[in-house]
Amino acid sequence: MTSPYETLGVSRDATQKDIQSAYRKLAKKLHPDLNPGDKGAEDLFKAVSAAYSLLGDEDKRGKYDRGEIDGTGAETPPRHYYRDYAQSGDAGARYESAHGFSDFAEADDIFSSFFSRRAGGQQQRQRGRDTHFSMEIAFLDAANGTKTQITLPGGGPALDLTIPPGTRDGQTLRLRGKGEPGRDGAPAGDALIDIRVRPHPLFATDGDDVRYEVPISLSEAVLGGKIRVPTIDGAVNISIAPHTNTGKTLRLKGKGLHKPGGGHGDAYVSLKIVLPQAPDPALSAFVEGWAAGKTEDPRKGMGG
Repeated sequence: MTSPYETLGVSRDATQKDIQSAYRKLAKKLHPDLNPGDKGAEDLFKAVSAAYSLLGDEDKRGKYDRGEIDGTGAETPPRHYYRDYAQSGDAGARYESAHGFSDFAEADDIFSSFFSRRAGGQQQRQRGRDTHFSMEIAFLDAANGTKTQITLPGGGPALDLTIPPGTRDGQTLRLRGKGEPGRDGAPAGDALIDIRVRPHPLFATDGDDVRYEVPISLSEAVLGGKIRVPTIDGAVNISIAPHTNTGKTLRLKGKGLHKPGGGHGDAYVSLKIVLPQAPDPALSAFVEGWAAGKTEDPRKGMGG
């Protein structure tokens, strides 16, 4: 089975920055939006995203390196030995459960009939343990919220999971009663889902705000006008003032992330002038004959 390190193309001693850089490079290359209809690219994108979900989190990466979780992020069942209880430090401690020595024999084992008894004559009701899992979701699903169905490792029926709007990377969602079953009728534990949000090719978060860069043409920069730009919940029209330079940032109020206490952050759109992809002889001729352009020094005052 390919390890997450191999999937991302990094070594086991790679830094977290190296891992993030490798993921971003692969994600931009394989993203389904950039490869419509390419099932191979889609499958690779999913594999790369799953690998980053594990290695991008230093805590999960450490657990994987120590063998505490597998490549899917599922916990490796711990091994318990009699000596763990015998040497617990409690002079009165002993290995016992609600089923006495039945732990050592299968139900259909002939010896189970000798060991089937209650420890100390008491039934111990114990709530089931919580189980921990990780799940990666798309940036826009986290930002806007969504409903999905998941199947937890180990099988079982599909479960409905609601992703609240404004879910953050590293947030934990709780499915009550979906953990390990309780003992002797006690309540089951909960399933805790650690959320990893995939980085988006365009949008970047800054607290409750969203920042991104939008290209504009030379004509739009010089003359101004209205352009349509994306936001996390749909495209909107914005106005560009005449004589706008690269780096000009526009604020779109309320177009950021849902805030935990209510309301929304803002979106900040940074404009970048982009020349035509193909050389334009008319544009070149104009610039050559533009006298003021030859005397303009945009680096004046920088020194050197």
